[in-house]
Amino acid sequence: MELLKERFKAKADAESTVIKELLKEHGNKKIGEVTLAQAYQGMRGITGLVTETSLLDAQEGIRFRGYSIPELQEKLPQFIEDGEPLPEGLFYLMLIGELPTKNDVENVTGFWQRRSHVPAHVFAAIDALPLTTHPMTMFVIGVMALQTEGVFAKEYAKGMNKKDYWSVVFDDSMDLIARLPRLAAYIYRRKYKNNEHINPNGLLDWSGNFAHMLGYDDEGFKELMRLYMTIHADHEGGNVSAHTTHLVGSALSDPYLSYAAGMNGLAGPLHGLANQEVIKWIFEMQEQLDTDLPAKEQIEKYVQDTLTGGKVVPGYGHAVLRKTDPRFTAQMEFGKKHMPEDKLCRTVWNIYETVPPILQSLGKIKNPWPNVDAHSGALLVHYGMVEYEFYTVLFAVSRALGVLASLCWDRALAFPLERPKSVTTEAVKLWLDGKGEIWD
Repeated sequence: MELLKERFKAKADAESTVIKELLKEHGNKKIGEVTLAQAYQGMRGITGLVTETSLLDAQEGIRFRGYSIPELQEKLPQFIEDGEPLPEGLFYLMLIGELPTKNDVENVTGFWQRRSHVPAHVFAAIDALPLTTHPMTMFVIGVMALQTEGVFAKEYAKGMNKKDYWSVVFDDSMDLIARLPRLAAYIYRRKYKNNEHINPNGLLDWSGNFAHMLGYDDEGFKELMRLYMTIHADHEGGNVSAHTTHLVGSALSDPYLSYAAGMNGLAGPLHGLANQEVIKWIFEMQEQLDTDLPAKEQIEKYVQDTLTGGKVVPGYGHAVLRKTDPRFTAQMEFGKKHMPEDKLCRTVWNIYETVPPILQSLGKIKNPWPNVDAHSGALLVHYGMVEYEFYTVLFAVSRALGVLASLCWDRALAFPLERPKSVTTEAVKLWLDGKGEIWD
């Protein structure tokens, strides 16, 4: 890990110098205007964060350090020839800003293998919960229990130099990422597989070993996990899980506390929990229509009924994107390659052809296209993972790569405590009446 850490430090020092010069020369320039509607309606569109690891474009979709998902599938090292990219490689790219070699990726894999041990008290904390507990609740409690293994909080209490914050945050982040698959797999086997656990396989990569510990040794499922962990890893800094991790980390909460906070946000139905809502909606449609392969005409009527009932079609629409999510496309291509006759996947593809025109006809929806959540459940069900409540935990394990890489950058660049200004509605009314400014 020392080589990766040294490379990161060198990159961070150089970037810090660039940022200081930018702020010195251009720090007072405006990069956006905030409207009253934005202040009241979720701060949509306000440019107020810097996240180095990825950028989301409304028309092009997500780019990780400038690379699109198809480019990552081509350029990142793979576990098998012509397979899916290894998420270890994406983590390296997000952290260092350069495409890794196969050796770079193997070094990351090796380190995570060596640091993957989860102490018994973490499992005991999870075992104390009722089996009816949602797996995301178990997961976050497990992360909090892991915080006893963190170094940052202990070193900070001793009085460390602030210039060294990045180093210990880096170490904690690497350790946490290494342990998450073991933690998540334990929760899955406890809740759904009679508490029968599977030991790690040290010969496998990070995602492959995760699949193995979950109980899925099908090579196709391992490939799916490599793709899934890669495409769910990051989505720039403004989404709830990334922003929350950044915000809590700005208070110098350690990576365990910061990540746990972010994952509580991911567990919301308007964020990461949406993936389970999609598959639930499809199952309900199949049951109501009494078919496992509804025709497009049947889907169209069911969608119309859903909308008439004041509900949304889960998996469609995105706060930023204005085209089909490239992450959806990557999963669709995976499905057509590995399971072209799967009825659930074919249903997802039929929904894709049916829903956007209906939403477009309403004239109110800016983005009628599918997002990443619209497809992932169908692929998981194909391999036998039907426990859709667990899907958000998979998302959480993947999202650790992006938010913790960003947290390392936050501390390396010495980003300050985040504290935006807020106002009251009464103050807004006075301002609108010309009785004072409220923004200073």
